[in-house]
Amino acid sequence: MRKLLNTLYVTTHGAYISKDGENIVIKVENEERFRIPVHNIEGIVCFGFMGASPSLMAMCAERNIAMSFLSENGYFLGRVSGPVSGNVLLRRKQYRLADDMQFSHEISCVFVAGKISNCKTVLQRALRDHQDEVNREAVEKAVKTLSVKQKQALKCADNNVLRGIEGEAAFTYFSVFDQLIIAQKSDFYFNGRNRRPPMDNVNALMSYVYTLLMHEVRSALESVGIDPCVGFLHTDRPGRQSLALDMMEEFRPYLADRLVLSLINRKQVDGRGFTSRDAGGVVMNEDTRKEIIAAWQKRKQEEIMHPFLQAMVPVGLLPYCQALLLARFIRGDLDNYPVFINK
Repeated sequence: MRKLLNTLYVTTHGAYISKDGENIVIKVENEERFRIPVHNIEGIVCFGFMGASPSLMAMCAERNIAMSFLSENGYFLGRVSGPVSGNVLLRRKQYRLADDMQFSHEISCVFVAGKISNCKTVLQRALRDHQDEVNREAVEKAVKTLSVKQKQALKCADNNVLRGIEGEAAFTYFSVFDQLIIAQKSDFYFNGRNRRPPMDNVNALMSYVYTLLMHEVRSALESVGIDPCVGFLHTDRPGRQSLALDMMEEFRPYLADRLVLSLINRKQVDGRGFTSRDAGGVVMNEDTRKEIIAAWQKRKQEEIMHPFLQAMVPVGLLPYCQALLLARFIRGDLDNYPVFINK
């Protein structure tokens, strides 16, 4: 099993990242603030405007260290990558299967059904842990509806119908998501999913954590030799990481939504860390972003029994495990793709 290494998140405004021998060095106003050996790092994510030395970018490309650049609020700007790695035969088969409408539909059904199942588990967990603090009737009704949608997703006729089912399931899930927020209700309330820009504190948190998750999934797919841009459910579009978006669906509830709820309900973040802009949208301050990243890194270190592999793996390696299983499925080593389902 692959070893879980660290992802370096750089959030300090004006930071400059460079290479010093076998070390990654971060400087602010020419003063060294942080240093870490490169062999401890598997990815670098830079938020906001900052610089990086060409020698560092070359080293990251050479050693297959994913390096992503995002805006201060988490919008993807670009990334540094080296030569395409992996088995060319695997990618060629991936491209052929992506053009096979029946295959694309069947695996898309699995992605969506897995997402709905994990959404249902988030709601059931709230019923179990906070039964006296949620609207039990509303949440139980949503769970029943999601069970129906999960079955429909596995039996539907084409991807257009599937997208409709996914949309209905998402509406049901998010319609009771506010019930899962049991602390700081005056600052954190949820009236529906919105983005670009997020219009409230909860959506700002969600968008930020989804960005962190996207980096992990995209890097995992590339590490096993799969092209993250050629998907099955999300249509091809220039610059769009369609397959990464496909695989993200099964992880959103378990890795992202649950972390957002924990940050709020455990009061690890508060309303003071969020500001509404005059032009619209909500932004987070640097301390809040650092708190989220610290919680994300801690979460990645936790271990879980993988439902298919039947082995304990760090949560941070789940995207890699699923990417590996997807590669095996594409090659024909597995009869079906075992989507990640948390129970």
